[in-house]
Amino acid sequence: MVKSYLRYEECNSFGVVVSAESNLCYDSTGKLLIAGALDKLLVWNVKQGLCVHSLAPSLPESGSRPAVTAIACTPASSSLVSSHILVFHFSSLDDFFRLLEVASGYSDGSLRIWDIVKGACESTMNSHRGAVTALRYNKNGSLLATGSKDTDVIVWDTVGETGLFRLQGHRDQVTDVVFIENGNKLLTSSKDTFVRVWDIQTQACVQTIVSHRSEVWSLDVDPLERYVVTGGADMELRLFQVSSEPSSDPGKWEVLQLLGDVKKQSHDRVVTLRFNELGTLLGCQCAGKSLEVYSLHDDKEALKKAKRRKRRKREKADKTEKPENVAVTEPEDGNEFQASDYIRLLQIVRLKHKARSFAISPLHSRKEVMCTLAVSLHNNSLEVHEVQAESSAKVHSIDLPGHRSDVRSAVLTMDGTLLLTTSHNAVKIWNPTTGSCLRTMEAGYGLCGLFGPGNHHAIVGTKTGALEIFDVRSGERVRAVEAHSGAVWSVSALPNGEGFVTGSADNDVKFWRFDLVQADDKAFKQLTIENVRTLRMAEDVLAVRVSPDGKYLAVALLDSTVKIFFTDSLKFYLSLYGHKLPVLCIDISSDGALLASGSADKNMKIWGMDFGDCHKSLFAHHDSVMALKFVPNTHYIFSVGKDRVVNYWDADKFQHLLRLEGHHAEIWCLAVSFYGDFIITGSHDRSIRRWERTEEPFFIEEEREKQLEARFDSELDDSRAPRQEAPEEGASGLAGRKTQDTVSAADSIIDALDLAEEERKKILEHKEAGEKTKFQPNVMMLGLSPAAYVLRAVTSVRPSDLEQAFLMLPFSDALKLLEYVKQWIPDGSQVEIVGRVATMLLRIHHEQLIATPSARAIVTSVQEIHGSVRSFKNVLGRNIAAMSYVQDLLALSTNALFKDAGAKLSEIRKKLSSFPEKQEGHNKNKKRQKLQ
Repeated sequence: MVKSYLRYEECNSFGVVVSAESNLCYDSTGKLLIAGALDKLLVWNVKQGLCVHSLAPSLPESGSRPAVTAIACTPASSSLVSSHILVFHFSSLDDFFRLLEVASGYSDGSLRIWDIVKGACESTMNSHRGAVTALRYNKNGSLLATGSKDTDVIVWDTVGETGLFRLQGHRDQVTDVVFIENGNKLLTSSKDTFVRVWDIQTQACVQTIVSHRSEVWSLDVDPLERYVVTGGADMELRLFQVSSEPSSDPGKWEVLQLLGDVKKQSHDRVVTLRFNELGTLLGCQCAGKSLEVYSLHDDKEALKKAKRRKRRKREKADKTEKPENVAVTEPEDGNEFQASDYIRLLQIVRLKHKARSFAISPLHSRKEVMCTLAVSLHNNSLEVHEVQAESSAKVHSIDLPGHRSDVRSAVLTMDGTLLLTTSHNAVKIWNPTTGSCLRTMEAGYGLCGLFGPGNHHAIVGTKTGALEIFDVRSGERVRAVEAHSGAVWSVSALPNGEGFVTGSADNDVKFWRFDLVQADDKAFKQLTIENVRTLRMAEDVLAVRVSPDGKYLAVALLDSTVKIFFTDSLKFYLSLYGHKLPVLCIDISSDGALLASGSADKNMKIWGMDFGDCHKSLFAHHDSVMALKFVPNTHYIFSVGKDRVVNYWDADKFQHLLRLEGHHAEIWCLAVSFYGDFIITGSHDRSIRRWERTEEPFFIEEEREKQLEARFDSELDDSRAPRQEAPEEGASGLAGRKTQDTVSAADSIIDALDLAEEERKKILEHKEAGEKTKFQPNVMMLGLSPAAYVLRAVTSVRPSDLEQAFLMLPFSDALKLLEYVKQWIPDGSQVEIVGRVATMLLRIHHEQLIATPSARAIVTSVQEIHGSVRSFKNVLGRNIAAMSYVQDLLALSTNALFKDAGAKLSEIRKKLSSFPEKQEGHNKNKKRQKLQ
């Protein structure tokens, strides 16, 4: 009989505040901050330091979720414009302003649109072959531009959830994109040192800026679309003026005209450039520990500075000595501007750690505050700074929910209610079920740890050789004992609970005993430890483990061997050799029969504890095996390694059971619960993940088939392969790409066409036969007519995958689909999707349709869709007129012009943000009066 196993799946991940791969983004209220945390989008309430939402895509059947690489929030203006009527139906302004969507790009090239109120993914689009590196909405939120490592730029229709076109021309990674509404242009920057200006209507590159001599990393345009600032790896910021009108010679029209350079203070490359909402400030974040804030002058101030500069130049020329009979040429009197006339350095925000990204809040908390900046740091933390005219100060920080560096060790209590993790400067106690951080204690560089008796204390072995004792209840460090002269790599508890064993790089294995002593300044006794025995080894000790019965002590050494001793007498018992590189981790099964060892040679070996023979050597990981654990009371093993994978093994049959993927960096540690119902892993990506055992059984053969299918699917998409040839200068193409989803969509449409064709033939045969019996329709048609069934299959395809699915349809099936389009037109209920289907099929198969005489009748019949579109347009026109009438009525009832609603709402929002406490007190008084 084939044996079945229970599946383990990822159920929770925590410990990441913000990841270094993604940028930051404020919502329109300035209260919520959206940050990327590996594969999640975290919505933070900055003032409260709470995570409001955690948005993650659904877990794929095979593989791990992609990491978030870029974020963009819909502009505040788009929500105001599209929801003028709705504002009067909300109970509070907060509910209105939070009707925003967030777009996130991922490392696999996919794009997702999220509703941060519902916490749901509204649409998913796949088009890029590389990671998405740039995202930007236009002002009304109808278009979205994405740039990627595949050097392409794609413009998306966010309403129709489809890609409009692909812009090709850059020869390296696209670093930033921005729309210019005046003139319908798109600006893109790249690591190929070029800035390109694209015309969205013609889909062509109309200008290429070559002023940079190094990679261009960021650009931005002010809200009034007067100036564009670009920054790269050099010492200058370049300022361009936006030309709104074309020149007399169309061939020489330059959208961007260089005004000059502004030297920045930092010597590091520019990472992000962003204007504030008013366009008066410019933030420049470099790759170092500083963030520069510049003020932007208007034309009047720039004119004053230009005149002042010229006056100084003239005065300086007059003061210089002039030789006789030499004519002095006066400088020309003109109002020529320089970049320094428009931009000047206002403030430098100093940070303690390297910055990754920043965002400018749309609101100000106080009058004297010029702007509020949120900065994501490389040490997994967020900071909020207020910038004033002469100083800047940190006002908020979010750092407690995660470690500042790698998670080096993880330990669970016997009941699985508490989790201990260590890093380079802190020890944290977690609730492993909810992922909430319960205690944070300052410590040394912790490499290993365990819980003391009663789970009231924790012992941590550090890199300096000290053993630090912490009180879990109070969150304090009780004492530090200088235990070893080298790093404490491993610690193992004794089965009787009276002590533990440590292994260190100083070649010593020490036995420790717990004890309670009366402290002088405390009314109760405190836990302390005492060294009772020491075993001297010839090499560095990398891991120690005591057998569950307490009879044997296993020691892994730097010489790639595992030595086994008797615990009571410390006499040598067995030597296990066979690894080619040092053994980094060992564990003994609950019955003491098996010992598993993981090494830097990527192998895991199963040993017998009775004779020390190697039962099996398994190729476990594609890199070093960092930790392994037996599931208690079983011979199942979990192993983790630097290849970012968790593997599940059967040590009796020597078979690989499961491959669990989820981490985005090397996995350092592993902890298994006492009942084996869940495991905990900690990684270099600073995330802690919980993998839970489900009730779903699986078989080894099925898992192998799934792995082969996943490998086939990954090789299916040839478009994700690197482009061999450089793209054509200023070329454009289709936005979509071939994926497994598009192949499945094409197959479903073909199956629906075949099934509908069979049903049509049966209906015709039944009518010709004229039989009196009732026609029995096919159950697979779900009670629908053939035309309705095909329409159902087409509408079930995601809008972003529809074009690529039609590209894979044979011409014969495309003709069948056009015949059904003729039947869909009179219905008029799906005018939009029918129009899209007809347009796509005619554009894709245009040449074949012209060359096929039998297809002319079908193409001619499709022209009837113009009438349906016209009637649909009339309905929309009536609705718009009715909404305008309702607008006028609401404007009259509120004694305010409706066209000024946006400005008035902005004023109300500023007042509420300026007087939050007064507003809350006023609301409380109103509630009390109503209750009375």
